[in-house]
Amino acid sequence: MTNYTVAVDNEEFDIEEQEIDNLDLLPTGNNYFHLLKDNQAYNIQVLHSNHMEKTASVSVNGNTYKVKISDAHDQMVKEMGLLINSLQKVNEIKAPMPGLILNIMVEIGQEIIEGTPLLVLSAMKMENIILSQGEGIIKSIEVKKDDAVEKGQLIIEME
Repeated sequence: MTNYTVAVDNEEFDIEEQEIDNLDLLPTGNNYFHLLKDNQAYNIQVLHSNHMEKTASVSVNGNTYKVKISDAHDQMVKEMGLLINSLQKVNEIKAPMPGLILNIMVEIGQEIIEGTPLLVLSAMKMENIILSQGEGIIKSIEVKKDDAVEKGQLIIEME
């Protein structure tokens, strides 16, 4: 039997799959549901969901909650510490290889998150888009378009 951990506004509780299967839950429209539980009626609307992160923002009888669902696999990954530092603050972006700066896609003062395209680096006849590995604010850009860079050279400083 599968167990799930559900976090609602940072309060966690466990639910067995059988409990979910026994819910009297009816869809009433696109992203709208009606739930009966212990002779109590609930009107539910899914406001936003992210299937990759297993999160949702739901309205229950007019009250909004942030929900995150974790299955056994997610719980094991968390226990092993593999999620620690998954979102980190970055202080320096260095050139991963020697090459030529073709385009700079950010500017000083810009706030970035993990995965934000920073610049295009041409190396070995290939254009490589360098993405941010964390979050922060661009403090300085140490290179300009058409500059040649060496591997490990500081190209962007963050704060």
